[in-house]
Amino acid sequence: MSSRLLVSALLLVACSLALASDPSPLQDFCVADPDSKVFVNGVVCKDPERVQADDFLFRGLHLMGNTTNDVGSNVTAVNVVQLPGLNTLGISMARIDFAPGGLNAPHTHPRATEILTVIEGSLLVGFVTSNPENRLITKRLQKGDVFVFPEGLIHFQQNVGNGYALAIAALSSQNPGTITIANAVFGSNPDITANILAKAFQIDIKVVQQIQSNF
Repeated sequence: MSSRLLVSALLLVACSLALASDPSPLQDFCVADPDSKVFVNGVVCKDPERVQADDFLFRGLHLMGNTTNDVGSNVTAVNVVQLPGLNTLGISMARIDFAPGGLNAPHTHPRATEILTVIEGSLLVGFVTSNPENRLITKRLQKGDVFVFPEGLIHFQQNVGNGYALAIAALSSQNPGTITIANAVFGSNPDITANILAKAFQIDIKVVQQIQSNF
């Protein structure tokens, strides 16, 4: 009897794990159809008869992004929006350009792990573990170094070299999503009530209002 219960429990766990993960593709490809009016968890497939080679192609990743902005960085994303052939394949990538001192501000990808390779320059990178430890794990990377950011954890990259820096990132989702912490907290629409943020950050409410005015 105990053996049967053990087998039943293992089967239940296996079924739960199977249901908790994304299903594998059931055909060779499922090119995204952005014109479809049907809403699904993901993107509806284009008719395979209408699929062309260009559906699997993205051009321009060799071009430097414009880093003339407040944080001095630029992310060129290549996900299912830019490359429809990624639909259902569970992968995407991005080019990240950094001006001297540029920062890819603390953010999280709610649906993906990220693995980053430094192509040029030197980057200070790190991520913070979940509550209650909130441990900062950080490293200075050089050209050719590879670093991984676990799914859902807040992370950042900053150019600490003398010139421009470049990194390429791969992510484990066709649509990883990005939540930039400062934008989400202080630039939400509508604003989070200032007294809530003042209590959460233990700062004066006028400081909160000043920060919100920047977003």
